[in-house]
Amino acid sequence: MTSTAAPPAPPHRAVTKPRRRRQWRGWLFVAPFLLVFALVFLTPVIYAFGLSLYRTQAFFGGSAFVGFDNYALVFADTKFWESFVRVVLFLAIQVPIMLLLALVAALAIDSARLHASGFFRIVIFLPYAVPAVVATLMWGFMYGENFGLAADLNHLFGTNAIKPLSGDWMLASIGNIVTWEFVGYNMLIFYSALKVIPTDLFEAAAIDGAGTFRTILSIKLPALRPALMVATIFSIIGSFQLFNEPNILRTLVPNVISTFYTPNMYAYNLSFGGQQYNYSATVAIVMGVLTAVIAYVVQLRGARKGM
Repeated sequence: MTSTAAPPAPPHRAVTKPRRRRQWRGWLFVAPFLLVFALVFLTPVIYAFGLSLYRTQAFFGGSAFVGFDNYALVFADTKFWESFVRVVLFLAIQVPIMLLLALVAALAIDSARLHASGFFRIVIFLPYAVPAVVATLMWGFMYGENFGLAADLNHLFGTNAIKPLSGDWMLASIGNIVTWEFVGYNMLIFYSALKVIPTDLFEAAAIDGAGTFRTILSIKLPALRPALMVATIFSIIGSFQLFNEPNILRTLVPNVISTFYTPNMYAYNLSFGGQQYNYSATVAIVMGVLTAVIAYVVQLRGARKGM
């Protein structure tokens, strides 16, 4: 009896997936944005950084490469740190007040108990449509101690205690203008977040017997956390960019608001008033980095709390 051996198995061939060809069509769609982004953002930043590495020669003329010496001067500049501390104080006081007012307004407009909510929504948002220059001039004339609302109130009560343009009141007066301008903007962010909350949550809360305040605490405020984070980041960036309001009010009280009242004013006056373009670019770069770091830290802490 003879036995036949089984035929050998064919060699195993690795299955190779067909390589996908790169599609460049997507880059064609985003190319216009990338081009504009490079022209209006990357190019000015790179140019400013290049300026910050040079210093104008006072006696010989021209510019000389100094590396990071300008940055060392900024970190030792008392004027820069005075202006920086001032905007940090402004941020710590004005931003919470503004966001709290915007949050209350959004919750009130979203409530079914408020009649003519559309009218109030437009009225609160309307100051945001007023240009910052016009708003500052309007409030500046009302702040005037010899004319305007402040002067009339002092005359009415026979006192001179109301001095919005004095050194002690100036930061609060600027904060009032900024709050008046941007409460409606932040209110609209919060109101938009409230409108996308599923109605099933409110129906379930009503079935469970939750009242108005319980619904706000358990449903609305948790749903507003992402919108609140976005508004906070925008407000932080806007506070460090404070320029229009103090720069315009300076024409009314030049002895109260200095040329370095805020970092942006300091950089502006260094460049256009003192012709110190290199040092002005250094101040702008340092301020931009500090703003980005602080905004990122706040965003990171907010994301961790939201987990």
